[in-house]
Amino acid sequence: MALRRVPSRLLILITAALSLPCFAQIQPSVQDQSGVTPRTRSIEGSVLDKSGAPVAGAIVLLKNTKTLQVRSFIAQQDGKYHFYGLSPDINYQVRAESRDMTSPTKQISVFDSHSKITVNLKLKKKRKPNA
Repeated sequence: MALRRVPSRLLILITAALSLPCFAQIQPSVQDQSGVTPRTRSIEGSVLDKSGAPVAGAIVLLKNTKTLQVRSFIAQQDGKYHFYGLSPDINYQVRAESRDMTSPTKQISVFDSHSKITVNLKLKKKRKPNA
């Protein structure tokens, strides 16, 4: 029985076709291999007046201390607010304002490892600028 010589071009095509599945296995998966969802954290709470009553419509300001970007949220009827999807690797500052009142600025540190941080903001009278 005589062996036929396979043309080199055909041999290259067969080799390439057989090796394609190998390359596909080497490429990383789109899905995270660790099975761990990306870590984020949230900041939520209530805006309260000096008597402890909720303040609807107060503006809550969240400042990213790395980029200095400021996000805002208008407090709901029950005074509640929330910010979701925040990086655990960034420090934040949060405060509230409503009419002639403001709250002290609260710091949220990268060292706080909680995924859900509750910060209630109590409004006080704004200081009048010195004339």
